[in-house]
Amino acid sequence: MVLPTFLRRRFNRLRIGFFLHSPFPSSEIYRTLPVREEILKALLNCDLIGFHTFDYARHFLSCCSRMLGIEYQSKRGYIGLDYFGRTVGIKIMPVGIHMGQLQSGLRLPDREWRLSELQQQFEGKTVLLGVDDMDIFKGINLKLLAFENMLRTHPKWQGRAVLVQIANPARGKGKDLETIQAEIEESCRRINGDFGQSGYSPVVFIDRDVSSVEKIAYYTIAECVVVTAVRDGMNLTPYEYIVCRQGAPGSESTSEVSGPKKSMLVVSEFIGCSPSLSGAIRVNPWNIEATAEGMNEAISMPEQEKQLRHEKHYRYVSSHDVAYWSRSFTQDLERACKDHFRRTCWGIGLGFGFRVVALDPHFTKLNIDSIVNAYEISESRAILLDYDGTLVPQTSINKPPSPEVVSTINTLCSDRRNIVFLVSGRDKDTLGEWFASCPKLGIAAEHGYFLRWSRDEEWQTCTQALDFGWMEMAKPVMNLYTEATDGSSIETKESALVWHHQDADPGFGSSQAKELLDHLESVLANEPVTVKSGQFIVEVKPQGVSKGVVAERILASMKEGGKQADFVLCIGDDRSDEDMFENIADIMKRNMVAPRTPLFACTVGQKPSKAKFYLDDTFEVVTMLSALADATEPELETDSADELAASTSSLDIGDEQSESTDRPIGGS
Repeated sequence: MVLPTFLRRRFNRLRIGFFLHSPFPSSEIYRTLPVREEILKALLNCDLIGFHTFDYARHFLSCCSRMLGIEYQSKRGYIGLDYFGRTVGIKIMPVGIHMGQLQSGLRLPDREWRLSELQQQFEGKTVLLGVDDMDIFKGINLKLLAFENMLRTHPKWQGRAVLVQIANPARGKGKDLETIQAEIEESCRRINGDFGQSGYSPVVFIDRDVSSVEKIAYYTIAECVVVTAVRDGMNLTPYEYIVCRQGAPGSESTSEVSGPKKSMLVVSEFIGCSPSLSGAIRVNPWNIEATAEGMNEAISMPEQEKQLRHEKHYRYVSSHDVAYWSRSFTQDLERACKDHFRRTCWGIGLGFGFRVVALDPHFTKLNIDSIVNAYEISESRAILLDYDGTLVPQTSINKPPSPEVVSTINTLCSDRRNIVFLVSGRDKDTLGEWFASCPKLGIAAEHGYFLRWSRDEEWQTCTQALDFGWMEMAKPVMNLYTEATDGSSIETKESALVWHHQDADPGFGSSQAKELLDHLESVLANEPVTVKSGQFIVEVKPQGVSKGVVAERILASMKEGGKQADFVLCIGDDRSDEDMFENIADIMKRNMVAPRTPLFACTVGQKPSKAKFYLDDTFEVVTMLSALADATEPELETDSADELAASTSSLDIGDEQSESTDRPIGGS
């Protein structure tokens, strides 16, 4: 399961598909593994991951959600996980059998005499068949107990029904296996002792290697196949049985079962093929009585019904063979890779933490030398900074800014050519208190609803006085979900309400957030507010309030004041900052900044973004800001307009390709 990581590191342009032919455990079991994240991350280095059933896929997706915080999305029938800019496809397709190989076996001459021999041996008897490996998961003893219960409950089958159990020899050893073998032998002795008669043994137990031809002969004479595995990835025994009951196309064997083709199946609901066989009788093998009733129902069913169910199963099995499965998987792999090959990819991380990050070809790491050069020759600069996840780590418990951050911001603010703004979702009182020692710092709080240009100025609101009556409607709804969701909380701001669920159970919290979003949208449909979901939050705020609007307002004010920006730096890390990046990209067309102004829209972390640049973490952000602070000259007077025009016209940031220290994968 970790092979995809090693392949991806060595051959980065490979198309990698992974198919799991066994069940994927539920998250409750999987989460106990010490290396749980490493295995998930390794699998996510594939382009396509396949499972036999949705149950197995659901367990995998649940583990990704709970342990990596990655949610799946369904687009036009395809399930995908967005992992560092790549969409990893999830394929649900049960494997089939090799039709040609099985039909060749049906034509072998050895089959004729074996079939004739078995028909003679079981003449007048109804044969139920089990074909299983001898291991603890196949539920052979449960099958024997259920058969015993059927004979006891329905005495009419005594002397008429025979269970033939073929047990392929065990591939391993151990105490558990020895115990189960002893139980099976004891059950066989007891059943044959209690219900056996002269010339009749209710259980025929075959504990040896059985050739494929002999197995085909048993399949052909069996009225019903019973599979009671307590856990199995796929189990193709029912498929093989259906094809053998149908017989080889065009064969007119004298020993062939005459009349309409029919078959019956009793299958455990815990095996992979169970969902595909809609005509089978599904049972919980742990429920002995229900399994016994299922066996009785199968062999007592009217012949016409058996025939209809057989025809339905044969149509499915013959059309969904192993060739169909491999073709379908390959096509989906090609489709998944097509988008990946269009992008520039980077390999980052060490050991099992290695991953491929797919980015827009124009998305590059912000080069500190380039931005410092642009900064030094500019005359009117706008610097817009997010707070959480940008100046301090998102996981930091100690949220106030460090002395280094405060000192750097003060140095940047001391240059009269700089307009420095903190643009955050936090409330104005908290930000005002934390940055009280930065007198010239502008702050836009609550995503820009409150704004002030310096410490000594009054707070302004971005819109006219609003009616906040909607809060009285939204808060009771949020309280309802807070009471029902352990670990969630409500943050009340002056202009907004935020429901947090980062400390709740990941699956339940995410589900409740979706429900709350729908509920609030319905309740507040006629109110002047927007309801948005973010990273572990659901937020209600007035319409027209966003970081993008704030950025536009600051740049417009600079232009009106005769200090049109010729350098713009904008840094953020989450979804709310994408509005800012989007507006920044559009301001050049609207002449809100000087011609040929370098625009540095920068996101924190390598991830899909509307920003053109990225820095890896908050440490790199602070390092970059410190470099700008070192280049700042607080006492320097502004140059003349001619010199400003000359300096901005000489700068073309498009010619400066930023260099990344990471190794590019498949870059153009």
